[in-house]
Amino acid sequence: MSYLDLQNTTRRHFLRDCTTGLGGMWLANQLTQNASASGPMVLNHDPAAPLAPQSPLSNPKVKRVIYLHMIGAPSQLELFDYKPILKKYDGKDCPKSYLEGERFAFIQGTPQMLGPVYPFQQHGDSGAWISDRLPALSKHADKMTFIKTMKTDQFNHGPAQLMVHTGNARLGYPSIGSWVTWGLGSENQNLPGFMVLLSGGRVPRVGKSLWGSGFLPSVYQGVQCRSFGDPVLNTRNPQGISAKSRRRTLDALQELNHETFAELADDETVTRIAQYEMAFRMQTSVPEVMSIDDEPESVHEMYGTKPGKESFANNCLLARRLAENGVRFIQLYDWGWDTHGSNKSEALNAGFINKCESIDKPISALLTDLEQRGMLDDTLVVWSGEFGRTPMQENRNGAKMAFLGRDHNPNAFTLWMAGAGVKPGITHGETDEMGYRALPGQEVHLRDFHSTLLHLVGLDAERLSFPRQGLNEKLIGVKHAKILRDILS
Repeated sequence: MSYLDLQNTTRRHFLRDCTTGLGGMWLANQLTQNASASGPMVLNHDPAAPLAPQSPLSNPKVKRVIYLHMIGAPSQLELFDYKPILKKYDGKDCPKSYLEGERFAFIQGTPQMLGPVYPFQQHGDSGAWISDRLPALSKHADKMTFIKTMKTDQFNHGPAQLMVHTGNARLGYPSIGSWVTWGLGSENQNLPGFMVLLSGGRVPRVGKSLWGSGFLPSVYQGVQCRSFGDPVLNTRNPQGISAKSRRRTLDALQELNHETFAELADDETVTRIAQYEMAFRMQTSVPEVMSIDDEPESVHEMYGTKPGKESFANNCLLARRLAENGVRFIQLYDWGWDTHGSNKSEALNAGFINKCESIDKPISALLTDLEQRGMLDDTLVVWSGEFGRTPMQENRNGAKMAFLGRDHNPNAFTLWMAGAGVKPGITHGETDEMGYRALPGQEVHLRDFHSTLLHLVGLDAERLSFPRQGLNEKLIGVKHAKILRDILS
């Protein structure tokens, strides 16, 4: 190569054309590590078909995940973690041992203890304790796998929600749905592999970061859908533009993007082509899947759905339809579970009742529907908030709240799963007599849950990584994470 040639060769050209040397050495090393089942996974993504199915490391039972997130952190002490001794302490000053060295979101001074607001009853052969706020869901107790000792590092909503869904309290990291879709691809090339549905009237505090792709290619981010109006914004042809005209426009864009790729060899360019084509196909596929009008009246009655309305019930039915059509990861977010007691809507003895009513029947219907269709055998349903609630009543600024409420508790909260890959009717972990902390040795950190979830879909959390700024970034970060093997079926 002449000096003039070198002058006209950009760094990108050099890296593109370099088939030996450091690039070849790196690739050979990765392949060797992959073959030995110890180093990072090597995924064979085709830039022209980035969502093409990938081969999992194992033969997993779980083909798809439906994740139900209750935004605001529902109180485990009013739903699943029954602590009868709290009744004895109700209204009494909190023991000093629960306050020393602790950092709270709002509690100041010495708060009073708060007993369970609602009665509990045991259900099913498993004898699971579930409150009377969830009468329909209680019938599925023997399908559910409870983890009652979940722990997070964050006690404020935004960072805690990021921790649940991205494994990191900072913005810019891929969501677990993006990791799964990147690792496994999609079963339906006419639909995104990762789709998101919202209810409750508001989006999460950190917005789309909860289903963003972070530093992964953008094609793996969650696609937000709506249960009313246009299911996906900006896919419908503008007024006066026919499908034929849109096709010609896309063909012209394709030609320009192919020229750009030939010049720069940037895989994102080819990915962009694939995304445009996906959007074009979604114009037909999405409205068909997202319309619940054709469901039998018996199904609408079971879920409590009302076509054309935004509701958690509608989203549960849509989740089943998306799962039927090969969507790999389906995320439902439901706003309104913050229960400090500062007003009626945020009160355990008021707004909390309405929230429980809004999810009880739909989740019960979803589990029943999946089971009747034989889909619960290969679908995993997950339910959680972002942290738990304190056994003490909140006393913001040292004053008693107007309604009953509890402060944030990162030390212990309940998460449950049902369906493929997990043992039904069991409880993992136990909290102390007040439901405040996990008993010694029984903590389950979010990274342990993430590791377990990836294992269930056939991915290895220790090996699923993305090279970024000299690091192999992982969902679980750099700390050790354990798989909860005793809950696996």
